[in-house]
Amino acid sequence: MNLYTNRHGLRRPITHTEKISKEVYTLLLSTCQKYYKNLTHIFKLQQHCAFVDQHYIEFDRNQFENRMAIKIPDIHRNEYGRMVAPQYNDDYDQYSLIDLIEYISENIKDISEGWNNDRYKNYWYIQCLDTSNVFDDYRKEINEIFVESGVLFTLTKEKIIERIVENSPLSAEVETQFQQISEVGTKELMIDAIALYKTPNPAARQDSVEKIWDALERLKTYYTDLNKKDSTTKVVNGMSNGQDEFISIFDTEFRTLTNIGNSFRIRHHETNKIDITDNRHFDYFFNRCLSLISLAIQYLH
Repeated sequence: MNLYTNRHGLRRPITHTEKISKEVYTLLLSTCQKYYKNLTHIFKLQQHCAFVDQHYIEFDRNQFENRMAIKIPDIHRNEYGRMVAPQYNDDYDQYSLIDLIEYISENIKDISEGWNNDRYKNYWYIQCLDTSNVFDDYRKEINEIFVESGVLFTLTKEKIIERIVENSPLSAEVETQFQQISEVGTKELMIDAIALYKTPNPAARQDSVEKIWDALERLKTYYTDLNKKDSTTKVVNGMSNGQDEFISIFDTEFRTLTNIGNSFRIRHHETNKIDITDNRHFDYFFNRCLSLISLAIQYLH
């Protein structure tokens, strides 16, 4: 809904963040709880109505909570073991909440529910269906909260949470290009690097850069009938269409990225390199390397 202050340019710009505040956590958890009953096909509680001598199914909240205690042990809970929103000065793990959102996404099913009899209303039943159309509604509600709160995450159609990186050269078209790389090793490294880059956990930033640097090194040996130096030269010449000015640019860029990989601690096991302590620098390195690779693969044959 386009509110008055939005329509008239009076609203303060939304601050974008990767931090899920307590308020946003509360909204997201409330949305999850709204769809708990859509997990009844997993967590069934069979009941019996003695008055009409009929069995019926309810959502088993206790079984669900017990299972989540095992699957998502670090999610915030109250003293009774129930998943609840954090209050006041409570510490909380926002990534465990993401686990819950993804768990529901993966397992959500359509249901039909209602009174067994509109007149007497002896019991309320849940009938489990073998479709998942409700996922679209769930996804829409989750993503509306992310957008309105400025949280740079999104629940994808693939039922996973990814971060949104502003001003990134990574696009769906670029990802499609990588799927078409004929050299399997380079393709797999790029797919892994992109998946790590898009995950919300900032701890994955270094892993994403390490993977894409490995892909860059593998790209240099793309032409297996040549040694590494000659293969790199062939890649650069292909990108440059034989123009000396572009050969100079791309050759310099390959060398610069190689020097960055040799100077900074991009790989976890290297201890004699310059530490990268700001995740924004990881994003910069990733996108710089991505730009070169995404251009180069368009000229490979």
